[in-house]
Amino acid sequence: MPGEAKNTNSNKGAKFVVTPAQTILIVAVGIAVFLVVMGDYGRLASKNDVPLASQTVPIDQDIVTPSAGVALPITWGSLGSQMVKEGVIDAEAFEDLYARRGGLDAQSRDMLYGTQNEGIIINPENSGIILNLLWAFGLSNKNRILEEGPMQDEQYGGAQYFASTGGWTLAVGDTMDHYSAHTFVTLTKEQQELVERVAKNIYRPCCGNSTYFPDCNHGMAMLGLLELLAAEGASEDEMYTVALQVNSYWFPGVYYTIATYFEAQGIAWADVDPKLVLGEDYSSAYGFNNVLQAMKPTAPQSGPGCGV
Repeated sequence: MPGEAKNTNSNKGAKFVVTPAQTILIVAVGIAVFLVVMGDYGRLASKNDVPLASQTVPIDQDIVTPSAGVALPITWGSLGSQMVKEGVIDAEAFEDLYARRGGLDAQSRDMLYGTQNEGIIINPENSGIILNLLWAFGLSNKNRILEEGPMQDEQYGGAQYFASTGGWTLAVGDTMDHYSAHTFVTLTKEQQELVERVAKNIYRPCCGNSTYFPDCNHGMAMLGLLELLAAEGASEDEMYTVALQVNSYWFPGVYYTIATYFEAQGIAWADVDPKLVLGEDYSSAYGFNNVLQAMKPTAPQSGPGCGV
């Protein structure tokens, strides 16, 4: 999907090099995933095959992604400055990237350099910046999901060959030197189990994987968000609610269409179960495809891509 353009500047000190053999592996895995997803499209096509196009009633985009923004119940604190200090974020490269996009707003600058960040607001204008900051955090904060989960499956040849790792070009040095390498936030046993349980049921429309397999930027950023929510003592229901709000800003056209799909069945967006919507049947690439087959798309399917 179109959205956040990839940084074309060379990363200072970056050592991420893909050999010809590794390139073949990446391409092969990509083709395999594509074929599996396309196969799932056909397999699931009839599941939600309800002709709703004629029943579609336009709804206000502000219902799905409020222009005034939504407050995230997390404490960001000094995480940005800690990541800059440790080299997870190359501040100069980060600033250069956003200088070409109009510069950092006050909140984003505080998130990058400040120490007292609370009451973070996500809105249509800053959702891409928050995506990148959460991506950096999710990638670098030490967590069992990164060390023992699907990212480490031997069939993929190493965690370094994913969009969420190789695509992070704003680190100092080799990105993998920061992979699950920094203890910025530590979770209790119960909090970790909660993150893992919720992560397995939160999908993203750009692919067919859950947050438990954070192989792209959206998955890695969502993992970071779930860790911060758990650290704040959020309940499982609260985590799903916030995750849906954030996913909606990252994929506004997608969730506008899903909201319209429910509205056509007499279910207001405010009454939809976030856990249901974030699950495989609606928020995975093939789940959303079923929605598209059931009704005419009502908004451009835009959202940040899988680059910085």
